[in-house]
Amino acid sequence: MDIGNRLQEIRKAHGLSQRELAARAGLTNGTISLIEQNKTSPSVASLKSLLDAIPMSIAEFFATIEENRDIKYFYRADEFTEIAPQSDQTAVSLRQLGNASNHALQILDETYPPNADTGPELISHIGEEAGIVIAGMIEITVEDQVRVLHPGDGYLFDSRLPHRFRNPGKEVCKIISACTPPSF
Repeated sequence: MDIGNRLQEIRKAHGLSQRELAARAGLTNGTISLIEQNKTSPSVASLKSLLDAIPMSIAEFFATIEENRDIKYFYRADEFTEIAPQSDQTAVSLRQLGNASNHALQILDETYPPNADTGPELISHIGEEAGIVIAGMIEITVEDQVRVLHPGDGYLFDSRLPHRFRNPGKEVCKIISACTPPSF
């Protein structure tokens, strides 16, 4: 997906200049320009801030149109939608199952390479989220609590609480997670 072009289309559709969007999101005008030109990829936290300023969920931003006559029940791995911009091999990968904007539940296949994180700022959004670590380790911050989880460990929290994910390990971390409603 062309993140920059999609952001620019949505920004213009909402009648916002780059400067207005930057001010609302707490970013610089230059950053918005670089993202829209695909010269830089926003972190998950920065993209969330941009979309909150519009307002729009990440699920809506990456929604693919599924016609009612073409409702899908099964998805191959290559049919998941990548909702975290990939600028390099150290970036977080969040792959969404189906079109979450058509459902009450969002399922993600998450990959965190060593030292990858959701961004320096804590994020929050409406809903609840839960997940189970499949491989590697992940450090999760929820408000003032920090825990390192390993394979088989899980989490469940109100997503309105400020939170962050970070892989402090030397191995790739894999998580299968769910968010309801699909607001991320």
